[in-house]
Amino acid sequence: MLDKNFADEFAADWIDAWNQHDLERILAHYADDFEMSSPMIIKMAGEPTGTLKGKQLVGQYWAKALQLFPDLHFQLHSSLVGVNSIVINYQGVSSPAAEVFYFNADGKVVKAFAHYG
Repeated sequence: MLDKNFADEFAADWIDAWNQHDLERILAHYADDFEMSSPMIIKMAGEPTGTLKGKQLVGQYWAKALQLFPDLHFQLHSSLVGVNSIVINYQGVSSPAAEVFYFNADGKVVKAFAHYG
C-alpha cells in the first residue's frame, strides 16, 4: 500500500521532471509496458482510443508535447493516495489537470489517466 509520503515525493519529482523538460527523468517513473490514456493523445497523436501502450510510444508522444509547448510549466496543487494508486492535481499548460497513476510492486507506474479542466 502506498502512503502520503510516497505520493508527495512522487508528485514533487514528477512535476519537477516535467518543468525541467527532462524526458528521461519523466519516463523513469514508468514501467516499460505502461499504458497512458489522455484526451490529448487523441488530438496530438491521432490515436482515436486516447491510449498509448509502452514507454517508447508514450515517450515519442511526450517528446512532441515538449516541443510544442517550450514554456511548459506545471504547478502542483495536491496529491491524493488510493490503493496502489495516487492522484496528482496540478495546474497544467492552460487548465487545471489531474492524473491518476496505478503502481506495480516495484513502485513504477503501470497505468496513467490524464484529466483536464
